[in-house]
Amino acid sequence: MYKVKVYITLRESVLDPQGSAVQSSLHALTYNEVQEVRIGKYMELTLAKNEKDVELRVKEMCEKLLANTVIEDYRYEIEEVVPS
Repeated sequence: MYKVKVYITLRESVLDPQGSAVQSSLHALTYNEVQEVRIGKYMELTLAKNEKDVELRVKEMCEKLLANTVIEDYRYEIEEVVPS
């Protein structure tokens, strides 16, 4: 079994109104040291171990469904889960 952690963020060139709103709120709470906030998504997938090329499959999932590659970047981490 594999655990896959997928991180999706807006591309730097894309405006992030939600991140700007959070930054403004943090400043209103006097957390003025916050210089920028970018909001993204985090997902965990569990895949059966019988999959032959996990990395290729995860990349396909990201490009076909999980991320909008026009405006978002993604990265992922794959961990093999060893039953105890």
